[in-house]
Amino acid sequence: MPVRDDVFVEEHLRQLGGRLRGPRRLRADLMTEARHGLLDAVEAYRDSGLPPREAARQAVADFGTPDQLAPAYQAELAVAALRGLSLRVVAIAATGSIAGDLTWQGSSWSGGPRPPAGYLLLSQAVEWIWAGAFLLGLAGLVLVTATARSARPALTVLAHGSGVALTGAALLGAVAGVGLFAWSILLWDAALTWPPMIIGMVVGAAAHAWLGSAARTWLLATR
Repeated sequence: MPVRDDVFVEEHLRQLGGRLRGPRRLRADLMTEARHGLLDAVEAYRDSGLPPREAARQAVADFGTPDQLAPAYQAELAVAALRGLSLRVVAIAATGSIAGDLTWQGSSWSGGPRPPAGYLLLSQAVEWIWAGAFLLGLAGLVLVTATARSARPALTVLAHGSGVALTGAALLGAVAGVGLFAWSILLWDAALTWPPMIIGMVVGAAAHAWLGSAARTWLLATR
């Protein structure tokens, strides 16, 4: 089909795509699927004897308006965004619980005076925050599966609540983690030159940026 005959299809898809927010890859896949469906419909109308422009107009009319189609597409994108957020939270929480203690093992200050009670409390709080985030991530994955199988409003509400909780836990974990690292540096000057500590800060910053990207995608998908 010549490009000039696709103008109605492409404009329709542009308007629909402009209304969608969510994971980039899935959004592109959905738009590709919609494009193929529309072009197939245009070909069918042309084969039935309609002129190219009229065939394109009829196919677009049958497809539905962007306002009609966007909610269903956006719901699918929101579920995918929650899946991505849940997976990242589970991965970071599990990795952090295993690797966290490695930043301290063998350090020159590990056998020194006991840290202040507030420091120990914050350290314990970080562990509990990520343990809770891990469980929330698992719950989010369960809700993603349930939502994909059923369109019950209650599941949608629970899935949204799970996303809010995961975003909050990720933010709280990041703030508490930064506070713990900063307090560690204030307590032990050698922490700034301890390789595992430096690696932990770099990896932790990258992990939180990765998680923040997923949280932002979910927030946009559910806005």
